Parts: sequence; C-alpha cells; structure tokens
Amino acid sequence: MEEDLKKPEIKTKAKICVSGAAETGHCGPGALEIGKEVGREVVNQGAVLVTGATTGFPLWAALGAKEAGGVSVGLSPASTEREHVEVYGLPLDYLDLIIYTGFGYSGRNLLLTRTSDAVIVGCGRIGTINEFTVAYEDGKPVGVLEGAWPTDEVIKEMMAKSHRQNDKVVFDSDPKRLVSKLLTMISESRARENRVYKNLDQVNGQDCESGDCSRIL
Repeated sequence: MEEDLKKPEIKTKAKICVSGAAETGHCGPGALEIGKEVGREVVNQGAVLVTGATTGFPLWAALGAKEAGGVSVGLSPASTEREHVEVYGLPLDYLDLIIYTGFGYSGRNLLLTRTSDAVIVGCGRIGTINEFTVAYEDGKPVGVLEGAWPTDEVIKEMMAKSHRQNDKVVFDSDPKRLVSKLLTMISESRARENRVYKNLDQVNGQDCESGDCSRIL
C-alpha cells in the first residue's frame, strides 16, 4: 500500500474545470491567448476540460482544447438547449457535450466543481469566486492562474483571512506548470481518498488517509 501511494497513477482521464469570467473587460491584455493556452495544456497533458458552458474565459479555454484536438464538456445552468441559447444567451461552440443541469448559475457551480477532479481559476468575477470557495470547502485541488487580473490577489487575501488553511491550492502564472501541478495532486488525491458526500443513499465513505477506505452499506 505504501508503495502505491508513492507512485500513484491516474487510470481514467482527469477532469479539470476551468473557471473564469463570462465578461472579460477587466481581464487585461492577452487574456484571450492565456485562456486558450490553459485549454490546450489541459488537453496536451492528457486531461478532459470541463467548463460552465459559458462565454469569456471558459469559452477561450474550450477553444484552446479543441485546437489541441481534445475533449471539452460543459455544464449549463439551463435545463434545455433552447433555454441555454435563447434565455441565458450562452454558446454551443467548442463543446463536445453539454449537460443541462436546470439548476441556475449557483446550482450549476456546485455540480461543476464536484464533477471535476481539480479546478483552475483564471480571470474571474463573483461567480468564479463562488466556484473557488465550493472547491476550497470540498478540499479539491485548485490551481489559481496569476495574471494581469486581480482575481489571484483577491483569493490570496481571502485565504489569508479565512482562518482555515488549505494546502491543495497552488498559484502559478504559467499554464503548463499549473496543469502539471494539478495532475500530480489529482493522482495523490485518487490514491488516498474515497469520498462520499453526506446524502440519503445510506452509503458511508471515509478518507483512506485515516487507514479505512471501506464503504459500509
């Protein structure tokens, strides 16, 4: 068991969520190319891209993923394709699959982060901060992309004043390094965790780090 923990392997493709602003006027010059580079790196390093099926930074990441020949999945706040396009005004471009949650933005955000093995936070607004805090609270690996935007500094300040530290948050300005760090963290998480969220399924999951990986029906 100890040897397995030293050399963990990802047996299925990792799913990495890219979270970012749908409106990007505050993101500064070069944000489009950086967003595309993030998507390309997710694919080039063997993972599947997951986004909120929206415009702006996540859309640019999806564009980069498709340019690299990869797979991208979107989770929409809408309940149907028509609502997605006509009511929310969201695109269908560059996505191989869209899951229509019907839960609105805040409900979609929860499903988006829990569907993913890790989250990358780019230039964002309040919705991006919401996705960060959900992933932070759930103990998911989070990579914060440093850039011309203020989002990374906002997150650093939040963490400093949160009175709850989290060693699964990493910062980097280079998309390639950031994705690589997250894939290592995903491997480690998959090797030791067996998480079941509290629900009505009468299933009990425990963290393997405590030495008990059992599920009790």
